[in-house]
Amino acid sequence: MNIRADIFSRLSRTDAHLFYLPPCPTPPFHSPPPQKRSPLHSRDKSKEKNVLITGTSLNGIGFESARVIAKHANLVIMTGHNSDRLNLAADTIKRELPSANIRPLILDLSSLDAVRKAAGEVNAFPEPLHVLIHNAAAPIGPFKLTVDNLESQVATDHICPFLFTKLVAPKILSARTEHYTPRVIFVSSIGHGIGTGVNFDTLGRPDPTRYVPMEAYYQAKSANVLTAIELSKRSKGQINAYSLHPGGIYTNIMNPASAPKEAVEGLHKLGLLEADGTPRKDATLKTMGQGAATTLVAAFDPRLDDKSGAYLNDCVAANELIGPPSSDPANAERLWNLTEQIIGETFTF
Repeated sequence: MNIRADIFSRLSRTDAHLFYLPPCPTPPFHSPPPQKRSPLHSRDKSKEKNVLITGTSLNGIGFESARVIAKHANLVIMTGHNSDRLNLAADTIKRELPSANIRPLILDLSSLDAVRKAAGEVNAFPEPLHVLIHNAAAPIGPFKLTVDNLESQVATDHICPFLFTKLVAPKILSARTEHYTPRVIFVSSIGHGIGTGVNFDTLGRPDPTRYVPMEAYYQAKSANVLTAIELSKRSKGQINAYSLHPGGIYTNIMNPASAPKEAVEGLHKLGLLEADGTPRKDATLKTMGQGAATTLVAAFDPRLDDKSGAYLNDCVAANELIGPPSSDPANAERLWNLTEQIIGETFTF
């Protein structure tokens, strides 16, 4: 039995994604049933940390990440744009973990003004912010403009998270010590490498005649990878930034009852779903806990301390899997500068 595979096959029950594991091959998530107990001892790096995670609705990897982090962290700030769904998610964790310190925060990533308001609230909190996890994503669907006349996927997945990171950077930097560097995590996707990268012509000037739902998704996820690379470079060791592919997970984005038909069609083309939206029997899908695992490794694994800017897949750094347009330093710099122009603010250190 591969011990690492054993551990990761039952993450949601043992929170094994917070274990410090010796270097070993990438875990196969289709491994046999686990043994009853792991021989490894926890070396929890999340203790006493304050963490903010976006996109924490029930039945998503953001919620699962928040649930596990809440067992160990000093504070978990859960965000969402819908107060009812946000409070439901927070209350669900509180029922399971009465001692958890959960703080709901309304954050609408489709509006620059709303982002500024939420960032102001975060900056007024007394605690430093050790980890910022950008997990939220817009639905894959028909062309839609935000209140700022930006395409909704690019706005929600990249532009507004960029602005939020910029605005709360002082709070993040206040968590830095001689022995600890705060982290910013971007939950991207393997889809970042399927398209041709970010379309710089339409990033700030959306064109409905050139819009294809899945291509917009690929562009947004490419932007996540590029932003992590450039944030790592520009912060010069003050912030460790990472992007990641969580894997294929049957979440709200795949459920035909809640997902737009464009998303179902796109995931069908990727071989994850049947035409009717049900999971393909031959597709390798992860459980919710396994899907959250890579996020938590990015947030807390000390072995990544000297790998800022890395892209993670299956809980390990895998920069060799980054698509060429998403690893080009020139693209990363161009995206950063253009995003600054769109938000009307410079993001410097």
